[in-house]
Amino acid sequence: MNTTASQKFTVFVNDNYHYQNEDERYKLGEFDTLPAAISACQHLVDEYLDEARDDPTSSIASTEDLYQSYTMFGPDPFVVGGAENVPFSAWKYAKQRRNEIFSSKLPPTNAEPAPQ
Repeated sequence: MNTTASQKFTVFVNDNYHYQNEDERYKLGEFDTLPAAISACQHLVDEYLDEARDDPTSSIASTEDLYQSYTMFGPDPFVVGGAENVPFSAWKYAKQRRNEIFSSKLPPTNAEPAPQ
């Protein structure tokens, strides 16, 4: 009997700002497949990186600033469930995505200078 077909993958979210405080943890949801659970985690991290980059009150001037903001204040989702080891780290994913997120918000390099 295949028991993995009936197993769910649950995504929980820790708050990096409240590191190791389980009272700040919440359940994002349950997913039928590991790829769906990981996708939900990635979406949450991407959303934070995007919003942090766009925040006019932040002092984010580089990809390193963006990553540091995430590790200090962002959500830290993780997956539990299934019989397999879940190959997802939100911090590694944020580190990988920071360049893409940061550069997607920069103006084009060939932009004409504004008229004076």
